[in-house]
Amino acid sequence: MGTTGPTTTTDQVTKPGDATTAAAQADEARATIAPRPTAPEPSTDGADIVVTGSLIQRPNNTSVSPIVSVGDIAIKEAGVATLQDALNQFPSFTTGGNAGTGGQGTGGRASINLHGLGTNRNLVLLDGRRLPSSDINGNVDVNILPEAIIDGIDVITGGASAVYGSDAMSGVVNFKTVRKLEGVRVDLLNTISERGDAYRFNGSLALGSSFADDRGHVIAAFSYAKQNPINGSARDFFYDKTPSSFIGTGTFVPSATNAPNAAVEQAVFARYGVTSTVNPLLNLGFNANQTLFVQTGAVNYQGPTNTSGYLLVGNNVRMPVGQQTDFYNGLDRKTAFVKADYELAPGITAYGQFMYVDLNVKTASGGSLTQFGVPLTVPVTNPFIPTDLRTILASRPNAGASFTINGRYVGVPYKNFEEQYNVQQYLAGVRGGIASGWTFDVYASYDQSVHDQAIHSAVVKSRVQTLLNAADGGRSLCAGGYNPFGDANARGLSQACATYITKDAFSKEKVSQTQVQGQINGKLFDLGAGPAQIAIVADYRRNSYSYVPDSDLAAQNLESIIASAGATGAINLKEAAAQLDIPLLSDRPFFRELGIGGAIRVSDYSTTGTVTSFEGDARWRPIEPLLFRGSYQRAVRAPNIGELFAPASGTQLVIGTPPASLGDPCDVRSSARTGASAAQVSALCVAQGVPGAAVSSYTFPTTATGQTVTGNTALTPEKANTFNLGLVLNAPVRSGLFRDFTLSIDYYNINIKNVISSVPGLTVLSKCFNLDGSNPSYANSNPYCQLIQRDATGQIVSVSTPYLNLGGLKTDGVEIQAHLGLPIAIAGAQGKVYADTAVGYTRSYKVQLLPNTPFLDYTGVSNGGAGTGSVPPRATPRWKSLTTIGYRSDAFGMGLRWRYQGPLRDVSAVLTPANAQVGVAAYSLFDLFVSTKINKRFEIRGGVNNLLDKGLPFVASSQNGTDVALYDPIGRSFYLGVKLGF
Repeated sequence: MGTTGPTTTTDQVTKPGDATTAAAQADEARATIAPRPTAPEPSTDGADIVVTGSLIQRPNNTSVSPIVSVGDIAIKEAGVATLQDALNQFPSFTTGGNAGTGGQGTGGRASINLHGLGTNRNLVLLDGRRLPSSDINGNVDVNILPEAIIDGIDVITGGASAVYGSDAMSGVVNFKTVRKLEGVRVDLLNTISERGDAYRFNGSLALGSSFADDRGHVIAAFSYAKQNPINGSARDFFYDKTPSSFIGTGTFVPSATNAPNAAVEQAVFARYGVTSTVNPLLNLGFNANQTLFVQTGAVNYQGPTNTSGYLLVGNNVRMPVGQQTDFYNGLDRKTAFVKADYELAPGITAYGQFMYVDLNVKTASGGSLTQFGVPLTVPVTNPFIPTDLRTILASRPNAGASFTINGRYVGVPYKNFEEQYNVQQYLAGVRGGIASGWTFDVYASYDQSVHDQAIHSAVVKSRVQTLLNAADGGRSLCAGGYNPFGDANARGLSQACATYITKDAFSKEKVSQTQVQGQINGKLFDLGAGPAQIAIVADYRRNSYSYVPDSDLAAQNLESIIASAGATGAINLKEAAAQLDIPLLSDRPFFRELGIGGAIRVSDYSTTGTVTSFEGDARWRPIEPLLFRGSYQRAVRAPNIGELFAPASGTQLVIGTPPASLGDPCDVRSSARTGASAAQVSALCVAQGVPGAAVSSYTFPTTATGQTVTGNTALTPEKANTFNLGLVLNAPVRSGLFRDFTLSIDYYNINIKNVISSVPGLTVLSKCFNLDGSNPSYANSNPYCQLIQRDATGQIVSVSTPYLNLGGLKTDGVEIQAHLGLPIAIAGAQGKVYADTAVGYTRSYKVQLLPNTPFLDYTGVSNGGAGTGSVPPRATPRWKSLTTIGYRSDAFGMGLRWRYQGPLRDVSAVLTPANAQVGVAAYSLFDLFVSTKINKRFEIRGGVNNLLDKGLPFVASSQNGTDVALYDPIGRSFYLGVKLGF
């Protein structure tokens, strides 16, 4: 966490032949890494320009950090509804949060993740200033940005902590608004899939004007965006995915310590004509005629096998959840943004900014199931118990004991989540000159993000238990009572009983930020190559957080929703930073430019004390077209509010079904139970709580369990050494094939120690059960085993994944950007054919989960179970690229985009290499776009995304069998947009 980047009060002025200017004039849409424009002249209109990557405007405005610049046209030609979806196409980014990550009410936030180092290790800015935080971990929801006046995006893909603050450890994403606008701008975009769903609409209105003889300027923008949700039932891919054993018929779960008599149960099934042996420890379901069936093996199952949500998977009765859930969130967003400045006196300008966002995100996650918390029990006095089940119950040693049931609530609507965000930001400041060569900029801001969550149709466990315990089955409490035995009975639940057992559960989260910042820039001395410059920054910031959950949510009294306790917390921060730039040589043979620079930042946190970051850099231009650049920095990131104070909050942990996935290692189908150490694993399972009488046949009934994440006030700051070295080559000639050519190659190396992260849940299971050699004695006292909680039947209830200072994280790679343009005349119009490519090569991505333990190699790995911002992330491909080939003139443009991701190993190849699952093949998408200007005021654009209708790949480590956040779940889609100006 640190101060923001600055603004300067100068316009960019470029000389003829400058590579960046030529590229911008010829092709605004491309993304390049190139030298910044030449030295600026004094402003003539008072508009401000954001210098990304430096507190100082260097000679030639050259950046020593690799910067990807994404223009407004490139954003629009992506044909996507949100800014982060456009950015995620670039190799520098790993998918963080988007419309495909909001299941189970996790907010549907749109977050940025550079190099896969986590969404809270890169800084997101608007015009060089901090945006409101959207959650307890300091992440910024990019959904709140005023798209109507976003003029471009600069991305620093190397570390920038000493310049910007600790949360710029992996880089900075700076969204730039238009600096000046006269008149009215209207932009409309409609998108729909080939299948007639996935409708999205973006509409914006922007107005701008100068006043008071051009001493003042104002810009206002208003936008509305809508995105329809998509349910798994709309795509064949999800037909058999997430085959849950929690089914609508309900199932009787035998107790290993009070099991039915095997002969009695065998006799019941013999009356059905079953001659095979029936295991009395297997779950029994209920047919429509009240006969029983064995769920495992579908013995005597008489229900549907491919309708009504039922499916036989491996001859076991399942209800695939993939058919029920919304894999893409619904979104409704309204945004208002106003910024203005006014020249109070010559050289002194006051400015202000206001932003308001009303964002609503909706998603459904299917029928609630009896999974988390205390299992439901049924007394033997319940009047709805089928006759044959009564016979079996009576054969138990303790015949009068209540028994456990599992099931899915098919008689109530799907539980669905509504996330309402209200975001406000107020900012005001003054900037101007102090003396010749010296300027100042002081501003203060306040922002808050209020998140109201409603869980609709949430099943209240205690009310269901009340109905089950009632002597009349609950008939006196609601019409008909509650009969869970059989699908038809469950679906026949009366409206009165459905209302009785469900509620709308409300929770409120508030994140606020107050900041005051002052900056002074000045010129010091001149060694003959230009003045040395200094920038000094001081700021104060306070971040606070509060969360008030629904009482039933906090008490783990809602089915399928994991408990989350209330919490409050705050961090105060005082910082001082300085940056120095010294030009050494210029305009000499082999030294057209040579300069060095450095920065230091001291940050005093109220929670963890004082930390210091520093940076050194150099640049050398031996000839005009060629620039070499490099920097080194020590970054220190203190733990944020969430990492320190997060309450015990729950989420789902996807473990899959063995042997295809890790699953529960105690499951008899797992590699742990079938391997050479099966006996030791079995003993560990019993020590953990799996009943000894059941361990020989124990299976975990579904593909996910609970995961509890908690803060840790004992955390210490993490430290990183970041290094980048690169070159930029601009067009070396004024004519010929390479007259419009740029190339950049940058190497980055980031090594983080003392990494703050929650322990991955799959890692807990893998290490506890010695799947990677971490617990050779198979002792239940192992620290990882102590993080696993099981219930009386032995099933995993929750895996605790607290924030800890883990070992380390290190990654390095190369990023390449290239552009080539060739002038060509078509139908008398002068234009150009161009090719742009951005290529990312990850040489290494390794994680050390504990100090003094080996690093695990996650390079080229698919980690489908990873959460938003997790380390390691959901994918770390060795190769990723975005290539565009097109034609553009003043009146017309068209092109083809190719999005490529290299092949990936499944994460099981890292966690359980002896039982590695299938990986993901190389993945390519092609998009077609076209645009035409009818006149200066009217432009039409359109295109086809996923032109070849590429299907979803199978991801073994994902609960849904794929990753809809990373891969395109929509299929071929079309978009059409218009832009009007007045």
